[in-house]
Amino acid sequence: MARREWTLEQLTGGVREGDRRALARAISLVENGDPLAYPLVRELYPETGRAAVVGVTGPPGVGKSSLIGALVEHVRASGRSVGVVSVDPSSPFSRGALLGDRIRLSDHFLDPGVYIRSMGTRGHLGGLAETTLQAVLLLDASGKDVIFVETVGAGQSEVEVTGIADTVLLVLMPGSGDSVQALKAGIMEIPDVIAVNKMDHPAAKTMLNEVRSIVGLAEPEQRPPIVLTEAMRGENVDELLAALEEHRAGLAADGRLEERRRRNLAREVFAVASSRAKSHLEAAVADDPELRRLLEAVERRELDPLTAVREIMEKVFKVRADDADAR
Repeated sequence: MARREWTLEQLTGGVREGDRRALARAISLVENGDPLAYPLVRELYPETGRAAVVGVTGPPGVGKSSLIGALVEHVRASGRSVGVVSVDPSSPFSRGALLGDRIRLSDHFLDPGVYIRSMGTRGHLGGLAETTLQAVLLLDASGKDVIFVETVGAGQSEVEVTGIADTVLLVLMPGSGDSVQALKAGIMEIPDVIAVNKMDHPAAKTMLNEVRSIVGLAEPEQRPPIVLTEAMRGENVDELLAALEEHRAGLAADGRLEERRRRNLAREVFAVASSRAKSHLEAAVADDPELRRLLEAVERRELDPLTAVREIMEKVFKVRADDADAR
């Protein structure tokens, strides 16, 4: 069977109606950088901002996918629709999603009220694919009420999840060296809510006390709630969902939700622009023998790096030397 070719009008109409095939195609276009993705997102963007977006992060192996699955079950029980974007480490061969977290969310895979998508990071170090924001916007425009974004658990670089979510959930697991490292690495500055999963573990209470001691260093109003959970049995998942919803409601009540979203969107614009500029710069240098000679001169220590930067900026971006130095 030949693959269906979608027009822009069919795609935008299909996404608005929540059509799964249209949504799948739209996200693929965004992920692949297809020219049709730009007018598609532009057309649908004014209809976004309605979904509650929850970023879920934490070290590998702590049960993020299982916990999301349990949370999805509770959200669906309330009659709301759900989108899940699971950002996986990229395969070095296909540059696609390698782990396939959809398998771990298989209980919900056939539920028409749940849409699950795995995305590869494509070498992006921040744990989030550059296109994740656009995928979330498309899910939002399709009418999903709650969207979970699960990141790969790459350590401190997970701060990028804060640039896409209304509420950030950090998942930790007792007895894990990675969890202790996460505490020490400053990742505790990220979350709005913390879940200590696998509460039956003998070290669960110890982990809870460790987390409380670190959280206690923050100002009282900045201390995230901590919930002990057992994702596989669904224990305390309702309490965790309540904490997530209470956080977002608090932001909305005093105007901080819109403020956070405006800041996040502006940051995302700069992040994508910086990435594009870097790609353009690398391509320009690779294609220009004169610029390559500049780099080679730096490598031979015949030219200092800042002088090379000034000349590259002038030629590639038409930025005058004094302007470049001022930056």
